[in-house]
Amino acid sequence: MVDMHLQMSELVAIAVACGIGLLVGIERERRKGSGPQRGAAGVRTFLIVALVGVLSALAGGPVMPLMMALAVGALAVSAYRRDHSEDPGMTTEVALLATFLLGVLSNNAPVLAAGIGALLAIALAARDWLHHFVRRQLSAQEIHDGLLLAACALVVLPLMPDRPIDPYGAFNPRTAWKFTVLVMSINALGYLAQRVVGARLGLPLAGLAAGFISSSAAHAAMGTRARAQPALRASALAGAAWSSVATFAQLVLVLAVVSPALLQPLLPALLAALLACALAASWLAAHSRDGTTLRAEAPARVFRLREALLIGGLIAAVLLMTTLAGRWLGARYAVATLTLGAFADVHSATASAGMLCNGGALTPRQAALAIGLAVTANTATKLTLAWRAGGRGFALRLAPGLLLAILAGVAGWLLFNRAA
Repeated sequence: MVDMHLQMSELVAIAVACGIGLLVGIERERRKGSGPQRGAAGVRTFLIVALVGVLSALAGGPVMPLMMALAVGALAVSAYRRDHSEDPGMTTEVALLATFLLGVLSNNAPVLAAGIGALLAIALAARDWLHHFVRRQLSAQEIHDGLLLAACALVVLPLMPDRPIDPYGAFNPRTAWKFTVLVMSINALGYLAQRVVGARLGLPLAGLAAGFISSSAAHAAMGTRARAQPALRASALAGAAWSSVATFAQLVLVLAVVSPALLQPLLPALLAALLACALAASWLAAHSRDGTTLRAEAPARVFRLREALLIGGLIAAVLLMTTLAGRWLGARYAVATLTLGAFADVHSATASAGMLCNGGALTPRQAALAIGLAVTANTATKLTLAWRAGGRGFALRLAPGLLLAILAGVAGWLLFNRAA
């Protein structure tokens, strides 16, 4: 039985490696051309290199894969030096080495290797589109902003201390910086969506997607976009409103995982609030006619670092105050503590209420009250961020839909209890 299992895993590794070699090789075969100017590697070469990779891994030990990697690298260098085609790039040679490494990876992680192999083939096949996009579509400012976002997310964020640094143990720099990066990322997502499908559809879609991560950050990001481009104010309003739809959808998912028993009495209230948010967002989206004429026009900036830093600082202050208040109140005032915590994150507060209900620390009614107050507190945070980022008028346009959602949730809860 053990031998059969080993043989099956080896067959899977070989099959995955062959698939990667064929997939990448077919794409390269179409690019290599014909005649004396043709490229050096095609479908057969890539298939063989992938097989060499997986067989060297199956041979056991690090020596054989290392020797074969050196051989494939030498082969790639030789092919590049004798290449007389009009394209002096090293794409094929680098892809050859990558295919070998994916063949080696197929032995231990076939699923991962297959996924990376598919991405490699897609990247190779999209050469013309990528070249056109980088050279013709991206501006110098867009490239600058993209690099700045990458630096903030991939360089600065890992360097931030992931522990409280204040005497009260309440302020975590990495948490605050994560929110700053999140605001920048949502702005970038909205920018990209606007470039692809236009502002009228792009910003609402970006808001809906961002709402599953943080609706508060989405309100801040859409407010920033509205202030930077007043012509897109209606579309940004719709994007912020759709992010609240995602909030209530995620609350249902959180309770379904954490506390299904608590979800049952709360489901009518959450669905009523979700429907109210969807109606308000649809009304705002229907009146966002501004984006129809701005599909090709890009915003001046992908995001505004100063605004993102200010919003991140505001959230850090909220986290500090709610953490300190929670420490002072203690466990005896769990409902009040959860409400304060929801000023920063309603999903964490909801999950906590569900777990406390499961453990008997809160009754279902107390947990439902805590979640209702948490949603209300988080609504205040959304409106505050929307006001700070987009101005008073922007926040006031969002307020009726958010208040309607709260009222609809209360009505759903009362009707359910009366029916019960």
